[in-house]
Amino acid sequence: MKSYRQIVEEAKTEIPEVTVDEVNAEQDTDSDFVLLDVRDEDEYRAGYIPNAVHVTRGMLEFSVENYIPDRDQKVVVYCAAGLRSLLAAKSLREMGYTDTVSLAGGYRDWSAAGYPTVQDKPMSHDQLDRYSRHFMLTEVGEQGQTKLLDAKVLLVGAGGLGSPAGVYLGAAGIGHLGLVDSDVVELSNLQRQILHRTEAVGTPKVQSATATIKSLNPDVDITPYNLRLTADNVEEIFSEYDLIVDGCDNFATRYLVNDAAVLLNKPIVHGSIFQFEGQVSLFKTHEGPCYRCMYPTPPPPGLVPS
Repeated sequence: MKSYRQIVEEAKTEIPEVTVDEVNAEQDTDSDFVLLDVRDEDEYRAGYIPNAVHVTRGMLEFSVENYIPDRDQKVVVYCAAGLRSLLAAKSLREMGYTDTVSLAGGYRDWSAAGYPTVQDKPMSHDQLDRYSRHFMLTEVGEQGQTKLLDAKVLLVGAGGLGSPAGVYLGAAGIGHLGLVDSDVVELSNLQRQILHRTEAVGTPKVQSATATIKSLNPDVDITPYNLRLTADNVEEIFSEYDLIVDGCDNFATRYLVNDAAVLLNKPIVHGSIFQFEGQVSLFKTHEGPCYRCMYPTPPPPGLVPS
């Protein structure tokens, strides 16, 4: 049976090694390659090379294809000191990746040389547990969760559309959530507006929604706006947020939301629903059409029920 040292020495005969200076120079010339970090989660959280793809050595064979689908792509693998990366690069070769190399000295030598490193926003133990299923998703991961925790989203409307949106925005860990609604909770709301409870009937919807979201996820910082959006306040409110989620129930507000977002260059996620039919759209200001481009004028009053 081969020892670990023998396995590593054998991998060295098969896998080319590159120095941190060579990789840094390739980055400076925009060379087309993927940096693959195969360290454990706690090592990665302590710092990593910018733009690296992270797949732990234990999950490499199971999930690397999700991150690097092109088997002819050049892959520079690194670990803490350059041993695990040799074995990982060898495994990639066996999986059909044609151009894999190992970073000699790994992250240790990279950081010692003074080359750039980054560290994501630290998370508490509770957050690591709460969002652990997000970390398993290629489309989110820990870096994506960090972006969610730093995000500022404004939800316009806490009714039938805003309720599921608010619940999931809160559950997902949006760092700062603004809630705009001027209505109070009514008994007839409760068969669909899941942000609200029976004991909240008669109270402002933003107050009820804040309590529900906070009980689900205390991480979320919430600013309630118990008011109706108008031309006098919309720009001041929108300026504080990265993204607008439009769940309002009337065309006057919908067009106001659109026009303010265009003026302030804010993307809008727009939703609408009628009975069993629904529509969702993303309007990314200045990169495509807006709501008013699609529907230049609202329908006559009373034509479309809310």
